[in-house]
Amino acid sequence: MTDSPAPSTPYALVVDDDGLIRMDAMDMLEDAGFRTFEASDGDTAIALLAQNHALIVLLFTDVQMPGSRDGFAVARETARQWPHIAIVVASGQVQPGPDDMPDGARFIGKPFTADMVHDHLKEILPDGQKPEPLRD
Repeated sequence: MTDSPAPSTPYALVVDDDGLIRMDAMDMLEDAGFRTFEASDGDTAIALLAQNHALIVLLFTDVQMPGSRDGFAVARETARQWPHIAIVVASGQVQPGPDDMPDGARFIGKPFTADMVHDHLKEILPDGQKPEPLRD
């Protein structure tokens, strides 16, 4: 018997330039039942989404990152190109202004907890995209 996830296990993309925060967020999402991709900047995130959008059901992104796209730009582009992907934007320093976030996206402040993240995911993910641990 192996510990490999079931083929239907959904993927999340975690985008944060801080490696420790990115790893922490990935652990929280893996505990919630996701497999994860990771990116350290917005440009890499968009490239990963372009290649893997059929697998990914969740974008979890920081706001302030190096490169030509911040997290708000990644969120807007994701919503425009791949509307099936749920979006959570997190920041400890920046609050979203008008038009920063696409419709349906959620903002959470840093520091965040696993319970906080899981509660938001239970609300924004359609039942068919929720991994087993997030289903009620």
